[in-house]
Amino acid sequence: MLAMAVAMGIGRFVYTPILPGMMEELHLSPADAGWIASANYLGYLAGAFAAAGGWAHGRERMLMFAGLAASAVLAALMGFGETIAAFLVIRFLAGLASAFVMVFMASIVFSHLAAAGRSDLQALHFGGVGLGIAASSALMAVLVTVHAGWAAGWLWAAAISALGLAVVALLAGSATIINGAEDREPALPKDRSLLKMIVAYGLFGFGYVVTATFLVAIVRQSGGGRLFEAMVWMVTGLAGFPSVWLWQKVAGRCGLYPAYVLACLLEVVGVAASVVVGGYAGPLLAGVLLGGTFVAITALGLQAARQLAPRSPRRIFALMTAAFGVGQIIGPIAAGMLAQASGNYVSASITAAVVLLVSAVIAWSAAPKSP
Repeated sequence: MLAMAVAMGIGRFVYTPILPGMMEELHLSPADAGWIASANYLGYLAGAFAAAGGWAHGRERMLMFAGLAASAVLAALMGFGETIAAFLVIRFLAGLASAFVMVFMASIVFSHLAAAGRSDLQALHFGGVGLGIAASSALMAVLVTVHAGWAAGWLWAAAISALGLAVVALLAGSATIINGAEDREPALPKDRSLLKMIVAYGLFGFGYVVTATFLVAIVRQSGGGRLFEAMVWMVTGLAGFPSVWLWQKVAGRCGLYPAYVLACLLEVVGVAASVVVGGYAGPLLAGVLLGGTFVAITALGLQAARQLAPRSPRRIFALMTAAFGVGQIIGPIAAGMLAQASGNYVSASITAAVVLLVSAVIAWSAAPKSP
């Protein structure tokens, strides 16, 4: 969980609360900000596919720690960057590092939980994303009170990441993967429901990432104040911490597909609220509904796809990751261009909400029909 907090909650998502300061002080346009965000997601996609290769077998622990160390170093380098080209390269590499941590730490943790018969605790591992987001927002709140600039945000994020690395090293000890049988997987089934879930998942990647990237910038543009920006992002992280566990309970009662659809619909409300509902209520509602759904939908989508391709878990994970990654890469670029053209984030956010709605509809149609 702590590794996820460092690599994902901080390493991947600390860009969101720091972004408004970068845009103001470096005169970055929304389009520039979108390209930088997409570079990180492209790195994540590349890292996820690289981590899936057989070359990493037996090296999971070493590569996981390498990813954590790289996350800290790259965050520090962002604090010294001055050009868009440098930011693009650094964020791409940071995405690569976060993917290594996610894949290899999850492999280690899940193998031990499965061996212990406690796979129900997997949700706690993903809760680290929300924990890291909340930690990054607390950091920004402190920096605001001392009038620190955007560079200080990256440098302190690097320091916290380094501390997290040390704690993970102490707690993880010599833990490695507990191997099970590794049969050669068959090809994915030719199933319309599976194709629909892949498309729905890619659309979700586009829809969630717009608000996940620009929420704090939206608050800055509306004049909400620096402390309120940090509060909104903290609410997002705190809502994300228990979200996977809560939505697993919902899925247990009503099924994976209804849970996926309901979570998407709630996120539609949150994404739209960020630009439609005025005052403090809109951003806070957006933070609660975004944080309370996006990590959980990620997990629910993978579970639904695995049900449709139970004999090919690695293949479907790779394909779903690819669809999700493409959506994440396109989303910030498209949103940045729309925001730059219109002068605000309304059209970008409404577009994202519509895409999420389409994702929900497609996922609903993919649900296996009762005989």
